[in-house]
Amino acid sequence: MVGNTYSYSFSDWAADIEEASSNYIDGFVLNVGKEDWQLDRVAICFEAAARSPASFYLFFSFDMRSLSYSFRNAQPFYLSRAHPNMFRYRGKVVFSTFAGENSTFGQHGLDAAWTFTKEAMQDIVPTHFMPAFFIDPARYPAIGAMDGASHMRFQWNGSWPLHLTPSHPRCEIEMPTLDTDRHHLANLGGRTFMAAVSPWFFTHYGPDSWNKNWIYRGDDWLFVRRWEQLIEMRSQIDIVQVISWNDYGESHYICPTVRGTQPASNAWVDGFPHKAWLRMNGFFAQAFKYGAYPPIQRDEIFLWGRLHPRDVDAPDKVPRPRNWELADDMFWVVVLSVAPATVVLYAGDSEPKSVQVGPGMTKLSRSLELNGGMRVTLYRGGILVAECDAVGFKFEGRPSVYNFNAFTAMS
Repeated sequence: MVGNTYSYSFSDWAADIEEASSNYIDGFVLNVGKEDWQLDRVAICFEAAARSPASFYLFFSFDMRSLSYSFRNAQPFYLSRAHPNMFRYRGKVVFSTFAGENSTFGQHGLDAAWTFTKEAMQDIVPTHFMPAFFIDPARYPAIGAMDGASHMRFQWNGSWPLHLTPSHPRCEIEMPTLDTDRHHLANLGGRTFMAAVSPWFFTHYGPDSWNKNWIYRGDDWLFVRRWEQLIEMRSQIDIVQVISWNDYGESHYICPTVRGTQPASNAWVDGFPHKAWLRMNGFFAQAFKYGAYPPIQRDEIFLWGRLHPRDVDAPDKVPRPRNWELADDMFWVVVLSVAPATVVLYAGDSEPKSVQVGPGMTKLSRSLELNGGMRVTLYRGGILVAECDAVGFKFEGRPSVYNFNAFTAMS
């Protein structure tokens, strides 16, 4: 989110790129809006990518709910720079959108509008257009301007199980559905498909702000299970986009350090970096990129959990978020073990939960205890070989604000 980089310097971009590339991320999708200062931050980002020792790539997702008709004025700046770090697919510069299905640019109809825009871009540099339109994929065959699709729509309306509502709760552990993936693939007719994966969703803006206040259910190791599904069907997917690096306002960021200028989300973001998710994401990114899970060379533990009971009352001027009933008062654990071991899960002063695990990846969970912490240990042959202690975490019984963000930790 370039809109969250107002205070960024070269060193901030360089740090982001180093952290991402060292965790098997190949590049950033730069969501850009209408503010003039974003152009300067983009230029610094490209400079940092060029000076990085890693091969790190960038492409643009034009936020059409911000740019709207001014997009035509912005496009030459972005696309005239035939930069070596601009991501190219099949020899053409990639660009995408967030929305844009209602942007007509004075033309008649969606395909005419984007054909017109794409032809204007082709005069600058050959392009590969993969928008994230909020439309039924059944319309794709009639949109000749599209070279593919970014499955952003799936991410907001599929990866999180939105069919679960307080009036229709789950009856068992829910798997993220692949039906929408298949719907996109069937209608793309062999064009490029960029699928999406995301760990979480919570936003908490009141009516006097952006008026966005809800959660999507991210429990039951959703991040992990979605990755597992994408890896299983990797032969049908060209690119995976992880949403997001730094969208703090919606709590699904995986950056290890909260930096930049937050969009008034400090109340639920400050003190809660998601470094563990970035590290864990790298394990699955390798499996998707190379077609096999990487060998586990050391024991690792990852855990995450919400910060207070789902039904707690807080003296917050913004109400409890919509869909709070779908959350579980649990913490979620992923263990990467080099050999059989004993894993012990601790929650406050409750009796520890001991589990025997084999080599490989194991998903575990247990209930959180009011005013308690969360900790996981791994023993082999009676010797402690890995420990993950969520230092600073307490399952707060009397929070001052509602915070359904996740506290993450790793061994």
